[in-house]
Amino acid sequence: MSFTSLGVSESLCAALQKEHIATPYPIQAEVIPAVLSKRDVLGIAKTGSGKTLGYVLPILMHIQKKKVVMKSRHIQALVLVPTRELAAQVHSVFATYVYEARLPIKTLAVFGGVSINPQMMAMNNVSILVATPGRLLELISLNAVSLSSAEMLVLDEADKMLTAGFENEMDQIFALLPKARQNLLFSATLNDRIQALEKVLLHDPLVIKIEEEAVELDCIQQSAYFIAEEQKGPLLRHLIKSRDMNQVLVFTSSVARADRVVEKLQKNGIEARSIHSRKTQGARTDLLSDFKQGYLRVLVTTDLLSRGIDIEFLPFVINYELPRSPINFIHRIGRTGRAGRPGEAITFVSPSEEAHFKVIEKKMKKKVPRVEYGASGRS
Repeated sequence: MSFTSLGVSESLCAALQKEHIATPYPIQAEVIPAVLSKRDVLGIAKTGSGKTLGYVLPILMHIQKKKVVMKSRHIQALVLVPTRELAAQVHSVFATYVYEARLPIKTLAVFGGVSINPQMMAMNNVSILVATPGRLLELISLNAVSLSSAEMLVLDEADKMLTAGFENEMDQIFALLPKARQNLLFSATLNDRIQALEKVLLHDPLVIKIEEEAVELDCIQQSAYFIAEEQKGPLLRHLIKSRDMNQVLVFTSSVARADRVVEKLQKNGIEARSIHSRKTQGARTDLLSDFKQGYLRVLVTTDLLSRGIDIEFLPFVINYELPRSPINFIHRIGRTGRAGRPGEAITFVSPSEEAHFKVIEKKMKKKVPRVEYGASGRS
């Protein structure tokens, strides 16, 4: 299956080739034709499933095809997201394909935590707005943007918006949108609150559910080092060098930490790069390609890659820090030990993480062997 067969335009297919993307993910294969045929969509899929590109491409095609001159500060498509990080990430995908396909479409991301004035000034002629609910309402109250002409609404990670307490803000936003519009709702889970939201928003939706891949824990050799936080960096470098590790995927809990780990590795002569939401999609694609082909020794990431990366034989995964969710831990280590091939997952546990690691072990129904390091000698 190709993007062309899904109905993606020639210019955007060329842009996909420039980004080294040839084959649609399963959710893209279902979402793109549905959106192009004007259907409402309820997509249930975890982060990393490829859903963003699934709605970005048809939205760009819709706006390109209409060629409508909008009133000042009236948008055509609204994407609501729960966090500033996701807003920036989604906007970067739109911006990448607008640039690569040379589309005359302006996109903008708006979110709190930064000055509102530059966002107000940038609002002229915006067709696609990616926003967090609170900042969007602020901009509306200042007459910086109008939703009265919006034709498409996307709720990305709707489950997180509901748990973060955005219900009131979302209700206010829905009341300002035209009733005749196309709605796309994406969530990691299908629970009662999502189903209630679906009934309010969606009309005869196509329901797309991408099942989580099973993780075979028995194929993964696990070990855990209980060490002080300041020992993590030296231990990581020691393991990579002493065991001559190649193709190592390292997980951290934040973008800033990923970049700091890479800086330390590089200073110690270990080839490493970071890949996370602040990198452009093109940069992420290139880095992942180099890593998969063995040209890059160490790739440091956040949970951006705990799903969606498929390497036939990835020998090592190292948890530099624990994720918040035990499920994310399982998906992290599931990047190794795939297709019956052996793999090794090493986890660093600081004193503040010990209780959480016990929760993770309980979720896995597996006790991870401890390895001594430090006072009794390095192993």
